[in-house]
Amino acid sequence: MSPRPPVNCRYFFADYHRGRDLEECRLIKRNPASRPWRRPLCDACPVPRILIETNCAEIALEATVTRKWGLFERVEVYAVCARHLIELDDPRHCPRCAEMAAATAPG
Repeated sequence: MSPRPPVNCRYFFADYHRGRDLEECRLIKRNPASRPWRRPLCDACPVPRILIETNCAEIALEATVTRKWGLFERVEVYAVCARHLIELDDPRHCPRCAEMAAATAPG
């Protein structure tokens, strides 16, 4: 059996060397209060998209596996701008980083 293709996320780790079959999300693994991670959660996980779209230069994320309506598991993300030490309601947008970018923009 060939290994599944890896997930395109900096927190996904896979080790298939010499017959191993280890896969884990290192972001969820850091959160002891989270439900256990399973590979299918990566398919709808918001973290890779957040990392691509965010304007925050120093974003810090925490992820938790939660149940929605008692049936469906999903990944919820908590984000903080580590540069300005503010909690982000929308992890893709830090208002203080946007102000800094506008202030340093030429023109």
